[in-house]
Amino acid sequence: MKRLISFTFGILPVFFITNFKNPKPSQRLNVLLITVDDLRPELKSFGANYIISPNIDEFATKGVSFLKHFVNAPSCGPSRYTLLTGLYGPATNDALFIRAKKIKQGNEIINPSMPEWFKTKGYTTVSVGKVSHHPGGKGGVDWNDSTIIEMPNAWDKNLMPVLEWEHPRGMMHGLAHGEIRINTRKMDVFQKVEGDDNIYPDAAITKEALNQLNELSEDDQKPFFLAVGIIKPHLPFGAPKSYYDRYANVVLPPIAHREKPEGRTTWHGSGEFNQYNRWGKHPNQDSVFADELRRHYAACVSYADAQVGKILTELKRTGADKNTVVVLWGDHGWHLGEHAIWGKHSLFEESLHSPLIIHYPKMKNLNIKTNAIVETLDIFPTLCDLTGIETPTFVQGVSLKQILENPRESSGHTAIAYKEDAKTIRTKTHRLIHHSDGFVELYDIRTAEKETKNIADQHPDLVNLLMKELKAKKP
Repeated sequence: MKRLISFTFGILPVFFITNFKNPKPSQRLNVLLITVDDLRPELKSFGANYIISPNIDEFATKGVSFLKHFVNAPSCGPSRYTLLTGLYGPATNDALFIRAKKIKQGNEIINPSMPEWFKTKGYTTVSVGKVSHHPGGKGGVDWNDSTIIEMPNAWDKNLMPVLEWEHPRGMMHGLAHGEIRINTRKMDVFQKVEGDDNIYPDAAITKEALNQLNELSEDDQKPFFLAVGIIKPHLPFGAPKSYYDRYANVVLPPIAHREKPEGRTTWHGSGEFNQYNRWGKHPNQDSVFADELRRHYAACVSYADAQVGKILTELKRTGADKNTVVVLWGDHGWHLGEHAIWGKHSLFEESLHSPLIIHYPKMKNLNIKTNAIVETLDIFPTLCDLTGIETPTFVQGVSLKQILENPRESSGHTAIAYKEDAKTIRTKTHRLIHHSDGFVELYDIRTAEKETKNIADQHPDLVNLLMKELKAKKP
């Protein structure tokens, strides 16, 4: 009997160490990833006091908000590529399709995507809405060709309800009651229509997300990785009139540095925005029209916030909230007149700065805001770290777990971003933009001028230092 007792106690420490390093699938934390399209940090919890975003703000009180989160590319496709692969990639909206083509050709080893990685670790992986660049993850003319998969091997289910919007492409650029984008010149840049949430596409995405949450939470044998992609506030700016009415009498803050920059910069002509019907008006010349656009964007933010609230409420109702890491992420920023730009695609702050909020069960730091500089690449390793699964060696980001545990003591790191003809690095104090032909922009973020005064010629040593770090990152 004594020998048996001695043997039992002898193996206990080994058991606990092994179990901690490699938790059983049923003991691992679930993941709920909520992506919101074109959402700059225009949230009350991120300092935009005029915005009505109660659900995301409430979620922020339960986690850590990264006030200095920057995406790795200022457009949907390449930004979502970095999120879903943990790697820098092509600066094009077809980035994931390019990767998929390489997988199909089989000529080189392609690292698994984040959902595929979790899938190999025993997770059920489900995508609803716009998670990769194409909602539903398929190619073809209307983004519904099942022979062209954007992310092979990634999802057990990749769902995109379309209803009266006919197809994923129609949903993506849809307005109320099934209106889809056929001729952009004839589609209004914004609208407000009487009705409930269901008259716009995101309500259908949210409803399917609730169905999946309910189904996934009932499986106590496998953890889940559920990604839900909300489309608004992506163009065109449309939301039920009740959301717009909340802003009818709100005094909007002034647009910061609203003039077009002098000299050569990362400025662009807002082509994505200008393609829509604007009734012959331009917000850079018409301040009333500019305010209308900003109110409609705000209405879309509040509409998206309502969908997020429904998802988080259902997570709590199922009880799965007690065992789920939740991440809310904006896929990039959006200019609302800053630098005379209406859109994304620049390498200025407004295009690259987006919200990131992380919550996990039993976290000690609640309702914390950190100014640590982080980037989208960090989300993949962070989720691995928080769920206790192995972090792949190929990812180019770093885990944010240490910042989540000590948000006030952590400084973060630099943030890299790129487009086809330029790259940028953001430090605590400066932003450097390096164009492919060698032209350099350098801005001191601490000054009142911020990104309106290029000081590259005045600080050659700093330019060289940042250029060296930018090249070392190899974006």
